Amino acid sequence: MNTLHVTASVVAAAANLAAALLDLVRPRWLIANMEQVGVPASLLSPLAALKAAGAVGLIVGLWILPIGLLAGAGLVLFFVGALAAHARAGTDVASNLVPAAFLVLAGAALGLQLAVA
Repeated sequence: MNTLHVTASVVAAAANLAAALLDLVRPRWLIANMEQVGVPASLLSPLAALKAAGAVGLIVGLWILPIGLLAGAGLVLFFVGALAAHARAGTDVASNLVPAAFLVLAGAALGLQLAVA
């Protein structure tokens, strides 16, 4: 475990926990964004659970590496799917920046976990 690995995992986990909380709070702007992408509001709770599980897995993975690897891979797949949903919906470039940033965070955490494995 090194400082960069810990930092990437903690930042990615914090971002995903914040996103999960927003999914549960359901602000109007988030509902509008989900509608634009074609994701029904009924999926927000399951999506929040996936983000929270990934975040917890990244933190646990600091001590139990296989869990961190699975969590990182899961989050990478999650945000690849999010970008695919945005692409399918034909959203503008600006709306792709958030899932792309989350993908970069998850990819960095996963990459650094692989490096310390």
